[in-house]
Amino acid sequence: MSNALRSDVSNDIFSEAFLLSNLGAPFILGMAVGYFTKKMLRTALFLGGAIVVILFVAEYYHLINIDNLALENAAMAAADAAKESGSFMRDRLAVFTSRGIGGTSGFFVGFKLG
Repeated sequence: MSNALRSDVSNDIFSEAFLLSNLGAPFILGMAVGYFTKKMLRTALFLGGAIVVILFVAEYYHLINIDNLALENAAMAAADAAKESGSFMRDRLAVFTSRGIGGTSGFFVGFKLG
């Protein structure tokens, strides 16, 4: 292949090589991360809910005493940690392409599928 033809292929935004490297791989990586994130979020919510139910049952049988304000503060801290984690993932995926469209859109598709 001549050098002129190679430069034309590398500048062609509709070529398979350009699309696969700039849109395909970041999209698939983003989709995998989004899918995993949603599954882990569901697992964390399930375990967190189970812990809260066990605490309520223990309080009902007078084994412990739960302070409602402390429980609300713990929930707010967990929500803030989840928000920070989500923005970190989105920012990290945006690095894969110049505008991050492939990785970020893949993340949202994977999150929807998960």
